[in-house]
Amino acid sequence: MEAKNTIIRFENVTKQYDADEPPVLDQVSFEMEKGKFYTLLGPSGCGKTTILRLIAGLTEPTSGNIYIEGKLVNDLPANKRKVNTVFQDYALFPHLNVFENVAFGLRIKKLKEDVIEKKVKEALRFVNLEGYENREIREMSGGQKQRVAIARAIVNEPEVLLLDEPLSALDLKLRTEMQYELRELQRRLGITFVFVTHDQEEALAMSDEIFVINKGKIQQRGTPTDIYDEPINRFVADFIGESNIIKGTMIEDFLVEFAGKRFPCVDRGFLPNEPVEVVIRPEDLEITAPDKGKLKVRVDSQLFRGVHYEICCYDENGNEWLIHSTKKVKVGDEIGIDFAPEAIHVMRIGETEEEYGRRLESYGGVTGGN
Repeated sequence: MEAKNTIIRFENVTKQYDADEPPVLDQVSFEMEKGKFYTLLGPSGCGKTTILRLIAGLTEPTSGNIYIEGKLVNDLPANKRKVNTVFQDYALFPHLNVFENVAFGLRIKKLKEDVIEKKVKEALRFVNLEGYENREIREMSGGQKQRVAIARAIVNEPEVLLLDEPLSALDLKLRTEMQYELRELQRRLGITFVFVTHDQEEALAMSDEIFVINKGKIQQRGTPTDIYDEPINRFVADFIGESNIIKGTMIEDFLVEFAGKRFPCVDRGFLPNEPVEVVIRPEDLEITAPDKGKLKVRVDSQLFRGVHYEICCYDENGNEWLIHSTKKVKVGDEIGIDFAPEAIHVMRIGETEEEYGRRLESYGGVTGGN
């Protein structure tokens, strides 16, 4: 049964463009709530833009059902849905000024001129472009064009705003600024945003919830903190941020073995002596004297990244370790690395999100944590 606050629901949705190729989306099910900022995150070709196009009505599912506000919309055309899309290239009309670009959809609806003027000015005010009504599109910067595209979308008062990698063409500084602007705009409007990106830092910075997608399936969904601190499999751990992923054995609850030693941890719910994968983030490793750390490693390379050094090391078992530290070391040095039990995250090999959820529930919602 659909929750009262649900605005979008996918029910076993598959999309296959070519019968001889694997499906782009494979039996995908999820719900999205009203008024949240969702991000679809994954590599190129994973299916995230297909989800956006299915919500927008720009393509139809091969099988399964799509609901918006509780209504089945599989056959509902795009112009009948309370959904608007901001495309990667913004799709603005270069021969129209800012006002006419924003007013375009309202004119199609044949609204009265005074109503159009009021709505356009209000939309431009929302995106901080008051006074730009008569500006030509070719005179606008990349960030301003993006805001015009958003104003054109929100002027139609959609329930859902879809954004298909709208920041990808901007330089780094402007991209960061627009992340803050988009997040603040979503809060002011109070509508559901569905944002597509392959940039994990962008997803972590902006989202209420992230859907990590790969090969047509949702690998994991959750808050940015959940996704970063508690990845459920190697793909998520490797795709979100930088990780040290080491093969290990879960000896028993709260005790794991890797790199030839046993360490206390905060995870449980595994079989005795079960093969596992262990994740420790680079920023959770502390450099110590060789005889003081939990592991002894030798420095192979070091890069200065501005706020920290990125140090690559190897332990005596051949495991590679990446460290983010403000301490400078020398290539060839032998150093110790230390880490807290909370920094160790243990993953069950091949565990699905559904299986992880059941294991979590069986322990009162906690199996471990960072």
